[in-house]
Amino acid sequence: MSCFTSEDEAQLQSMLRQLLQSVKEKITGAPSVERAEEILLHLEETDENFHNYEFVKYLRKCINSTVGSLIEEETEKCISAQSQGEVSGYDTLVQHVTKKTRESKEYREMMHALKNVMMVVVESLINKFEEDRMHNKELDNKTKKERRSGYYTDNCSDSDSSLNQSYTFLSQEQLQLLVERLDPIQPTEVRQEALQTLCFAPPSDILNSETWPNLRKHLTMCLSDPDAAFSEKILRFYAKAFSSSPFNMTRDVYTSLAKHLEFYFLSGEYSLRISAGLDVSNPDIDRLLRKVRLLNEYQKEAPSSWIRHPEKYMEEVVDATFSLLSVIHEPTHPASPDVLSPVYFLALLDIKAVWFKKWTHAYYSRAVVLRLLEKKYKSLINAAVQQCLDYFESCKARVNKNSSVSDFSHQYCSDEKNFSYTGQELQYVYFVHSLCLLGRLLIYKQGQNLFPVQLKNKKDRVSITDLLVLFTQLIYYSPSYPKTALAGHTDNYSPASLVMEILQVFCDQTGCAAECLYTDAVIDALLHPVQSVLSGTEVYLNCLETTLIDVADILARIAAVDDGLSFLLHGENEKTAKEDSPTGVHVIVQFTKKLLHDDISLLSGSELLPVVKGAFIFVCRQMYRTCEGLQVLIPYGLHESMAEAWKKMSVLSERVPTPVTGVDSISSISLESKNSLLWEETLLDALLNFSATPRGLFLLHSTGAMNDCVNFIFSSLSKKLQANEYEEFGNKVIITQMATTPSGAVALQSSGFIKALVTELWALLECGKDDLRIAQPKSTPIDPIDQSCQKSFLSLINLLTYPAVFELLSKQDIPNKPVYSFREVPTDIIDIIDRLIILNSEAKIHSLFSYEQSHIFGLRLLNVLCCELNTLLLLESQYKVSQVLLTAQEENVTETSEGPGDFIIDCLSVERNHVLVRMNLIGGPRERILPLRVLDKGSNSYPWPMFSSLPLPKCYLAEIPRKDEFRHDKDLDKLLSLLKSPEKQSGWTEICRKQFYKVMKARPDIISGTTMDGDVKNESLSSAQQLGVEMTVRYGKYLNLLKEHAENGLCFVLMNCKKFLKQEQRTVVSSLCCLQEHCPGYDWFASSVFLIMSGDREKTLMFLKQFSRLLVSAFLWLPRLHISMHLPATTVESGIHPVYFCSTHYIEMLLKAKLPLVFAAFQRSAFTPSQICLQWITQCFWNYMDWREICHYIATCILLGPDYQIYICISVFKHLQQDILKHTEAQDLQVFLKEEPLHGFRVSDYLEYMESLEAIYRPMLLEDMRNIRVQNT
Repeated sequence: MSCFTSEDEAQLQSMLRQLLQSVKEKITGAPSVERAEEILLHLEETDENFHNYEFVKYLRKCINSTVGSLIEEETEKCISAQSQGEVSGYDTLVQHVTKKTRESKEYREMMHALKNVMMVVVESLINKFEEDRMHNKELDNKTKKERRSGYYTDNCSDSDSSLNQSYTFLSQEQLQLLVERLDPIQPTEVRQEALQTLCFAPPSDILNSETWPNLRKHLTMCLSDPDAAFSEKILRFYAKAFSSSPFNMTRDVYTSLAKHLEFYFLSGEYSLRISAGLDVSNPDIDRLLRKVRLLNEYQKEAPSSWIRHPEKYMEEVVDATFSLLSVIHEPTHPASPDVLSPVYFLALLDIKAVWFKKWTHAYYSRAVVLRLLEKKYKSLINAAVQQCLDYFESCKARVNKNSSVSDFSHQYCSDEKNFSYTGQELQYVYFVHSLCLLGRLLIYKQGQNLFPVQLKNKKDRVSITDLLVLFTQLIYYSPSYPKTALAGHTDNYSPASLVMEILQVFCDQTGCAAECLYTDAVIDALLHPVQSVLSGTEVYLNCLETTLIDVADILARIAAVDDGLSFLLHGENEKTAKEDSPTGVHVIVQFTKKLLHDDISLLSGSELLPVVKGAFIFVCRQMYRTCEGLQVLIPYGLHESMAEAWKKMSVLSERVPTPVTGVDSISSISLESKNSLLWEETLLDALLNFSATPRGLFLLHSTGAMNDCVNFIFSSLSKKLQANEYEEFGNKVIITQMATTPSGAVALQSSGFIKALVTELWALLECGKDDLRIAQPKSTPIDPIDQSCQKSFLSLINLLTYPAVFELLSKQDIPNKPVYSFREVPTDIIDIIDRLIILNSEAKIHSLFSYEQSHIFGLRLLNVLCCELNTLLLLESQYKVSQVLLTAQEENVTETSEGPGDFIIDCLSVERNHVLVRMNLIGGPRERILPLRVLDKGSNSYPWPMFSSLPLPKCYLAEIPRKDEFRHDKDLDKLLSLLKSPEKQSGWTEICRKQFYKVMKARPDIISGTTMDGDVKNESLSSAQQLGVEMTVRYGKYLNLLKEHAENGLCFVLMNCKKFLKQEQRTVVSSLCCLQEHCPGYDWFASSVFLIMSGDREKTLMFLKQFSRLLVSAFLWLPRLHISMHLPATTVESGIHPVYFCSTHYIEMLLKAKLPLVFAAFQRSAFTPSQICLQWITQCFWNYMDWREICHYIATCILLGPDYQIYICISVFKHLQQDILKHTEAQDLQVFLKEEPLHGFRVSDYLEYMESLEAIYRPMLLEDMRNIRVQNT
């Protein structure tokens, strides 16, 4: 270093400059010089490129050349000492070597030389910096006169790049001198030079110094300096401070600028008027806008950091802002009402009030903002409301005069540059700003608390409802664009578009919407255009079609929410609703029907008429997709109007001529054909959504459009069209509803849906995907049903209800082919049973690639299907499933020299054992024991005995709990005496009800079945019914209710019932299998009564004949109304039982109202409460409840009314709520509800809950139950 040349100096300068340039951002962001030094000292820890800097490499080279050998020597000494145990550890070695090196003579000489060299280099750099600074000053003086023209864009003070900035670190003495030189009393040249120095100093140093309070005062005063360049430099300093300093420092800068602007607007020199307009190319206006823009930019950036600082800092910023915006001139001011206040300038720069949106986004800042508005600055809210009122009045006046309204929104959004604004345009900009601010304010509860407001020129206070009505009326009174510009970008600032944005946000914010939107006044305002069109009055609206589309959009969003739907259906107060003022739903449905009938002259010939129709159909669809909404819409016959329009469109679409080559009308015909197809699909989709509820599905069947709707949904699913999650689950629910009815199942079969489902299942089970490249063997599934097949498994469960199974399998034989090809893919349910369940030949087994996995899938499916007892009887009678499984168990044994050995315990034998026990044993949760399907740890891994012949081992039969010794009970005696002599007392029914409640609550075990032989042959009973008789008798004997030879008595009862019911049945010509049978299933209710009567056939028949006269028989005894003449012909032809379209419909309605979480779980699982309830009711809860609870179910419905059937099902769901939610999460809700009995459920435990339901719903339910005889729509 002794021969340090000028080249070395230049090279070192370059190295040091590179280092400083790389760490400039870290240094300039430091709040003080001390902090900057600390950053440099710890640079190696924080900068990953530290060792790549040339200056660092230079220092390392100096160290290696000077003390490198010394370090090596000391290291060797320490290592040798360490091996002898004198020194221990790596850290100790480093410390020792470092200490020795720093104490050496070579190190001291190196540091002295480096210090001398660096002093020279740094001094040169400082001199170079001064030269650059003077050069920049000259350039600045030269160019400041040229900066005059142009629009206020990127020349703004906050747009400089920090890469071109240089900094001078100033001491406290220099800063104090700077403050003195910036005093307004100083000469201009002195202040200019001081300001120049200030701009080169780090803003954080300035703001953190003791001189800042005085400096702030001087800068605030200097902002008003007539010299534009001088105030521009201050703005540049402010911009640098905003961008490089923390919030706790910049708040002072912001408040300084805000106070300056406030003083300026209040000063006598300010005289801008609204009526005179605003020319932004004016230098003074341009400078003012730059200041406001700087404020606005900070307003939008500050929320990202102020949560890390004390609340008082944020409050200072908010208070300064509101104080500026609420500037009010004295009334004596010559132009006070016409003065252009600060809020107009802010609105020009931030028309949608983004700053306010950011300030109110987080609760931390929102609480402060709304508190200050309430306590000090409510005038800001008043002014915004007044501006909206004034604009609305001007729009309404012009519309009423039937004159065109000037469209300032179009001018504001024009692509052409605009350097001046008229007074009307300024008012419109402020209106948009006010509209957006108020829209944001009303989202929050605290914001709503600011209302009502009192305006100076208005006697009554303006409430939230008044404001929402005004917003709504702006949709149709404000100017709008031509129809062709419906989707144009210029619509962003139109009043209708802005109001739509606000109302859409309200609809999404359910709490806010309930407070704001769900009032009769707002809905009346929203429906005003619709009412006007319906009444035929003259309509002065801007673009009626777009207005109606906007109205429909908001209505659909309201109807999509439960509270909004209830409000539309029943009004603001359901109890005080008046007949002469119909609720929103009536107006909507009447208007939709007129649209469907093309009965609105004002819209005839409009290009947007199909869009308007589709929009209002969608509103209705949101309502009739729910049970509650459908109940209200049924009287209007909307489904009939839609079906009529669809049939008309189908005929027209068939008449569209085929395009001919060379004819000019090809494009028009093609467009017309596309529009017709689109409208036809819209109507089909609307009709399809009726089937989201049981009653709606019944109505859909009456339209004759069932098959077309199913074809439509299958086509949509096949195309895998993009659908949101809500629509996807909605479509699956519709398919599940359809599968619960015979006609729906047949439609699904004919559409190809079932074939596609079976084919997809087979591909997942056996083939794998065609587009999957096999790079490695497929992993062996761990679960009984692989995750890839779970979706198909649940879809099959949803599909295969007993009505569907009967239509798809009745009188169909198993193929049982001698040979099955590997390429032979099943296409139907009978194929699934043949290939996956009844594997009774080597050919079937060898045709499966994954025999165990596929057969387990089939056995699991069979296990769920057999939970529905009618399905079990059908499969047993037609395919002898139990015998197939028993044979398989018999063959699955070890071979010994003495013959067959023990059963082989594997996954298949365990599954078969479980299914066999379930199929051959009837009983509730405490009456039968089902073997588990898992192996235990230990030597006895499967303790359940297997069997290959019937009867079952007795270990699967639970012991019947002994009844308490019968003692006379006064309450029971009283009940029995009442039942024997109904004519003796007035109010007999109510007395019986009360006595029944008393007995059930006190001693529920008393009410249950507590002995007759016959010689009737059973040839007239079908094989399925004979199996049912055997099951019933086995169950009755297990319960000790029946004696030997009870089969004859039960057959006698069933045949007499069949004969009796046949006398009241219609002759129906139908392709449905269920309508070709006198009773497509076993009579579980008659069997239950037979058990209750302890096998007394005479008593049973006498009871059933008398019982058949009661309304409750229609809902407890399902065969009673099968193809009955007591039902309308259309109802009979549908094959849909009243229990489905009446009882289960109301079960779904009450479930949604009373147990919304359970209802949502069903929706999420694409399963329906109606399907499982129909299964429970059809088989009288056999296998789901113990015998005593079955008796309670029957007795409760008979004594308390048929509506208690609905209440009991709701009580079951209430009992199962937690289990339902858990299994929804596990994605096996269907399996759980069908396989598991109702553990712990007792009817008597829920009597009070059912009483509460009765008090609310009985009038409606009983009326509808009585009306099933005339239910033909």
